[in-house]
Amino acid sequence: MVKTVQQKQTNVNTGEEHRMEVGTSSSSGLVKAKSETLSEAFKSSSLDFSNGGGSSHGRKHHVRASSSPSHSGSSNNQRNNRRNTHIRKAKSAHPALDLSRLTGGAALSRASSASLGLSFSFTGFAVPHEEEVIPSERSCSNDDNLEDNEAATSSVVKLHEEPTFPIYLKFIDITYKVTCKGMTSSSEKSILNGISGSAYPGELLALLGPSGSGKTTLLNVLGGRYNQQNIGGSVSYNDKPYSKHLQSRIGFVTQDDVLFPHLTVKETLTYTALLRLPKTLTKQEKEQRAVSVIQELGLERCQDTMTGGSFVRGVSGGERKRVCIGNEIMTNPSLLFLDEPTSSLDSTTALKIVQMLQSIAKAGKTVVTTIHQPSSRLFHRFDKLVVLSRESLLYFGKASEAMPYFSSIGCSPLLSMNPAEFLLDLANGNMNDISIPSALKEEMNMGSSCRKIRSSKPTPTAVYEYLEEAYRTKTEVLEKKKLMEPVPLDEEVKVMITCPKREWGLSWWEQYCILSLRGFKERKHDYFSWLRVTQVLSTSIILGLLWWQSDIQHPKGLQDQVGLLFFISVFWGFFPVFTAIFTFPQERAMLSKERESNMYRLSAYFVARTTSDLPLDLILPVLFLVVVYFMAGLRLRAESFFLSVLTVFLCIVAAQGLGLAIGASLMDLKKATTLASVTVMTFMLAGGYFVKKVPVFIAWIRYISFNYHTYKLLVKVQYEEIMQDVNGEEIVNGLKEVSALVAMIIGYRLLAYLSLRRMKLNAPT
Repeated sequence: MVKTVQQKQTNVNTGEEHRMEVGTSSSSGLVKAKSETLSEAFKSSSLDFSNGGGSSHGRKHHVRASSSPSHSGSSNNQRNNRRNTHIRKAKSAHPALDLSRLTGGAALSRASSASLGLSFSFTGFAVPHEEEVIPSERSCSNDDNLEDNEAATSSVVKLHEEPTFPIYLKFIDITYKVTCKGMTSSSEKSILNGISGSAYPGELLALLGPSGSGKTTLLNVLGGRYNQQNIGGSVSYNDKPYSKHLQSRIGFVTQDDVLFPHLTVKETLTYTALLRLPKTLTKQEKEQRAVSVIQELGLERCQDTMTGGSFVRGVSGGERKRVCIGNEIMTNPSLLFLDEPTSSLDSTTALKIVQMLQSIAKAGKTVVTTIHQPSSRLFHRFDKLVVLSRESLLYFGKASEAMPYFSSIGCSPLLSMNPAEFLLDLANGNMNDISIPSALKEEMNMGSSCRKIRSSKPTPTAVYEYLEEAYRTKTEVLEKKKLMEPVPLDEEVKVMITCPKREWGLSWWEQYCILSLRGFKERKHDYFSWLRVTQVLSTSIILGLLWWQSDIQHPKGLQDQVGLLFFISVFWGFFPVFTAIFTFPQERAMLSKERESNMYRLSAYFVARTTSDLPLDLILPVLFLVVVYFMAGLRLRAESFFLSVLTVFLCIVAAQGLGLAIGASLMDLKKATTLASVTVMTFMLAGGYFVKKVPVFIAWIRYISFNYHTYKLLVKVQYEEIMQDVNGEEIVNGLKEVSALVAMIIGYRLLAYLSLRRMKLNAPT
């Protein structure tokens, strides 16, 4: 009996050791993958992931030692029976998929599961983990673990029914420097210095460190959002360098929630699905995908609520963060980067977010996130951990091995505390409630002998230098050796990481229509806000009262009415300029984010952005002229009224073009407002009302002034058949003025478009 138990235990240990080896990049089983099988699988026309054929993928299986099948199988059954309440389960239904929609993921899953013994769920590539079961030694009780498991199971993203293409992320000796320009000289500042690590499919990597340690910079470097020329070291994706074609396989959730505040949750995700999902899906399938994301992220209750923002009330912070994550997982990316997704959230909401990220990783994705100060329950959800301090690396490895590592170098907590707090204290050089290593004590004693004041704690600099040196001498060489090993993928599979041809989800016209509709829904609240309507109505009423029934039969009455026409041209030139200036600077974050993900063509966005507002731009001027025109007693003829409306509309569109060009060129509201003020004032003075005789060398200004051409057209419409001249100026036929305004409408917008083309998307902030 004793021998049987010992033999069973030996088999279990053998299986565990084998399983732990497979979970790392240094696994001999992974390295010995059969590339021929992978190649043949990718060449097959279709794949079946059903339960038939003796292959069961309903649950995630571990790699077991096969030296003794009978004993090993019985040990595994006993082990599963004992811990069946903790094992995470996946779906048992698997769709049959063709190769054209798999992008290589299913073929890799099938071939690798046959040659490596790995398990693959229907959601994609899944590397077995050593800690598939939550250990009992964690700070949470068994009941808490069971509740967490149920919560995580309820938030499992079941959306990705097509397999995920696996991407192995490695970064070795990453350095990043920025140039700080002073008044007389410039200097370089190091942000990252020799950072190494990795994240593989099925893993959740957390970047931990105090503020200013370089977490966000490292995340942006790994996500390819910075200029590669400024980056030292190497970042590889399946042993291939970064290329812009990788953008379609990468999802990036920024720290700030970049959303349109007036769109509802459902509208936001639906527009994302329509624009980003491939054209092989129908509109109904894309809309259903958005509904599935809403259900899987638990957003059903708030799907008809506006997302909100700084000045607009909407959903809660946790719900808004889930909407941002939903935008990125919509396309089933292989790599998902998140910048502090739990910031400003309560502990329960933060736990739900991390549980969701863990579920996404289990679906075969590589997930990398920065984290500021996680709770102990959050900390135990991480598979791997990077600890940064003062732009250097203090630890990289499994999160479960972080505490034993620091204990091995003499740094242990003297009381029970959150592991994340303990690590952050070390990263900040704070040794309160932490044991001091003997090497640091000797250094303190030597330093104290040279100083009169004795200190009981080492300085933060001394702690930082000790921890950095300990990692270099004890762990770094071994970790780098693991990173140097090739990923367990065939070369043909590695090449598939890049798509040489960029494919849009929709045609140009379809993108234009969707972006126009989205822009109309977003900005109709601004156009019909009570503040703007009150501003226009009050101005029109005041003008109507001041110019009440003006009589052009008297010279003073004619002069007054001409002054009113000039004010109309100035008001509807000034008002649109300072409204349009804010367009692109305010939407820069959204534009950069969506262009990074190849969501749409820039030309489609620009044309939609500049034309979707035209119906709204016509409503307020008509309301304004209806009040002023009849109160002031202007020419009572239908033709004159509608021509006046058309003239004002041309002025508005031309003035908007100038505002768009200034805003897009400078992308800075202070600079743009200053330049626009000077420009509008110059156009107003050269508008032909204040100065009749302008010097020749500066007379050209009036011809590029929309105020001048609008004023001339309004005078023509009102007095064309009544008098020959007004205030000594001949009434023109209006063809030149209309042509000049149309040229401004096109020219200013072309300048704005070219400025957006030159806008840098991945410049560091």
